Amino acid sequence: MLEINFHPFKTLYTERLILRRLTENDLETIFKLRSNPELMKYIPRPLVQTLEDAKTHYKMIEDKIENNVGINWGIALKDEPEKAFGIIGHYRISQENYRSEIGYMILDEYSGKGFVTEAIDVILDYGFNDLKLHSIEAIIDPDNIASEKVLIKSGFVKEAHILENEYFEGKFWDTVIYSILRRNYKKK
Repeated sequence: MLEINFHPFKTLYTERLILRRLTENDLETIFKLRSNPELMKYIPRPLVQTLEDAKTHYKMIEDKIENNVGINWGIALKDEPEKAFGIIGHYRISQENYRSEIGYMILDEYSGKGFVTEAIDVILDYGFNDLKLHSIEAIIDPDNIASEKVLIKSGFVKEAHILENEYFEGKFWDTVIYSILRRNYKKK
């Protein structure tokens, strides 16, 4: 079985970005991401209503890191490292299967600039080379075309389209699974 240890926490760098550990100073960003109906429309989870809810979400992220079951980073520009504008990470790790699920969100004003693709590349590198994963998946809503394009650009392939497999707020949701195998990953 895969051995996971996120201690010490590893900060990741790209040409333009720093992926760093989230802090309580990032609660406002977490709130803006998780309370925005437009950003959350493809994520079947309740909207964050208060800063206290954002703090609960932050604590969940921290607990996963502390217990070596998942890792998320705040995404920030290198020249503004204290100002996270998104979150990305290996949200769920299946140690017995050497597989993780990634997830990511960024504030609207940072969309369309290639930041998510840049961040995905560095967490794929971390997943395959540091964590020794065999495969990495992303589960998205089939209507989330922007996310689909980013995944394909990052080398993911469509693995499955599962019909109405998740129930949330009175509606059944389809999910699409994209994945990439270690042997198919090419660092950019």
